[in-house]
Amino acid sequence: MKYLILFLCTVATCFSQQTEVVDFKKVTALIFPSASEQNVKGEYILEFEILKNTDSVFVDAKNMTLRYFSADGIEAEATDDALIFRGNFKAGQTYKVNLSYTVEPKQTLYFTGNQIWTQGQGKYTSHWLPSIDDMNDKIEFDIQYFAEKGETVVANGKLYDSVLLPPSKTYRFDMKKPMASYLVAFAMGNYKKRETVSKSGVPIELYLSEEDTANFEPTYRYSKEIFDFLETEIGVPYPWQNYKQVPVRDFLYAGMENTTATIFSEAFVVDSIAFVDRNYLNVNAHELAHQWFGNLVTETSGTHHWLQEGFATYYALLAEREIYGDDYYYWKLYQTAEQLKSLSDEGKGQSLLDPNAGSLTFYEKGAWALHTLRELIGDTAFRKAIQMYLAKYSFKNVTTENFLDEVRAATTMDISAWEKDWLQQTAFKAEQAFNSLLKSSFIKKYFELNRLAALPLSEKKIQLTTALTFPDDFIGQEAVYQLVGEPIEETVPLYKKGFESKNILVRQAIALSLAEIPIALKTDFESLLNDASYVTQEAALYGLWTNFPEDRAMYLDAMKNSIGFQDKNIRQLWLTLAIVTPTYNETAKPRYIDELRSYTSPAYSFEVRQKAFGYINEIQLYDETVVNNLVNASVHHNWRFRNTARQLLDEVLKNPGTKEALKRTMNSFTNAEKKYLSRIFSEQ
Repeated sequence: MKYLILFLCTVATCFSQQTEVVDFKKVTALIFPSASEQNVKGEYILEFEILKNTDSVFVDAKNMTLRYFSADGIEAEATDDALIFRGNFKAGQTYKVNLSYTVEPKQTLYFTGNQIWTQGQGKYTSHWLPSIDDMNDKIEFDIQYFAEKGETVVANGKLYDSVLLPPSKTYRFDMKKPMASYLVAFAMGNYKKRETVSKSGVPIELYLSEEDTANFEPTYRYSKEIFDFLETEIGVPYPWQNYKQVPVRDFLYAGMENTTATIFSEAFVVDSIAFVDRNYLNVNAHELAHQWFGNLVTETSGTHHWLQEGFATYYALLAEREIYGDDYYYWKLYQTAEQLKSLSDEGKGQSLLDPNAGSLTFYEKGAWALHTLRELIGDTAFRKAIQMYLAKYSFKNVTTENFLDEVRAATTMDISAWEKDWLQQTAFKAEQAFNSLLKSSFIKKYFELNRLAALPLSEKKIQLTTALTFPDDFIGQEAVYQLVGEPIEETVPLYKKGFESKNILVRQAIALSLAEIPIALKTDFESLLNDASYVTQEAALYGLWTNFPEDRAMYLDAMKNSIGFQDKNIRQLWLTLAIVTPTYNETAKPRYIDELRSYTSPAYSFEVRQKAFGYINEIQLYDETVVNNLVNASVHHNWRFRNTARQLLDEVLKNPGTKEALKRTMNSFTNAEKKYLSRIFSEQ
């Protein structure tokens, strides 16, 4: 036993050194994911070349059971973390092993509703597919997937063929180029596809669940334009065979840039009204930019993570600039500068080369670093450096110094001060950022208005009136927010200007900021219920319901058919208000209560459930089913939702009899739920 422990420790420390001993060339696999059994069965062929004589090599494989193994002169062993192959391996020779396995993934592969999908960010693909938990060994993956009920499969590479075996179907995908293991992915579900082609001829496949097909256009709005822009702006052709995008339920992040196949959260599946407030455009551009920055060239370690996230953030911002204009570009830069300055002022600033830095640093400070570098060396040199960098390190791993070498080769400018200020220092260079922002006439106007915030209304009324008469989105919003706290009788004419502007974001700012609605603005505020913004409609409904109780029935009647975003924000608010409004449709209230409670069920996405739990807690509408659903939520794979549910469950368990009721029905819960309940009961 001591020997085994020592051996496993040695394996763990040697994984990073395997690139000197072995080059894993190709994985060919047939994957059988089973929703009913919550497991994966795999038929697997691995080809590798030995670089130095050795007696063992290994691939990462978490808790896999070997069912079959075949390879001349080679033995295999499955541990908790790896598949180990032992033999007399000779340098310069290529070997092939053939095996089958079964695994119950603890993470990375998820079964949600009628979907199955993966998220291998960083080093987790080995939970369902034997692979390498190291970004420094790139492999060609050709994988075939078996869909139990004939669902559509979206995965890396080109769909080589599909075979219908009623009621099942197999999909065989081919990758032409190698990639890091964490970028292997698939999504399986009842998807429908629409296709387009980039200007350069790259096939682009867009997927939505069958029930969401009416939302193809707003969800994927500007997708082709983004693709064409990035190819032109980067100056290097898209490096893969094709590109696909598919949304999934209960995703862990906004999106993930798996090679050729971006998976993203279905929260970004929107109609044309939702597009105004919450659209996929930035995530769309960010994940596509990763196909170059992260997938084509990949960091060697977390120290250089900004080479992926900072670059993707910057190029997504450029894509938004192309669509929305310069004012939007500088506004986004200003917003992130404010966040970074605040972090820095609190003494929490981080270097871009800190492997433990947070997302704000890697993403937003990284984008700012590139923005200022481009200003320093100019557009021509910047583009040249990017193109040389991508050409030199295609399908390889890179460090920051690799990138800087190409920058130095592309310009005669001295970048040493920039390197110190933006890569090495923890502090955010706020003064440099401020001077850069001042190159925008729009930002200058915004700053001029923002500086008036502390002045009394009488001293800035003319400027606010001007800002609200023909408002820009962001300057108009700033003018509205400066009215908060001022005497309402003096601000009514200014609010009227904002309403009359017909600017949807200015009107939204009024809906969100005006807590006490005067009679003089009642009619104007009521008009917000018809604005093409679900954020505005939700805020307006609650504001009107709160301020004018005598008209609550009228407002509820007006909004009774509204749903809102994917999380049903308006519908759930409406149900809550209808339930607590005395005398409103009393005969229907039991139905309203049942509907609101039903949204806590695992049948819905975590976004819907989280909002429902919040409202139910607010009006104390718990029953046995809701509490059971809360227990289920407490073991959900999405950690943010899970943590929120656990905090809420802790409060619910303080209610008399709740714990005893759960103990009596313990056998009705899943093993994971039982384990969690047993743990928290023992801690109380």
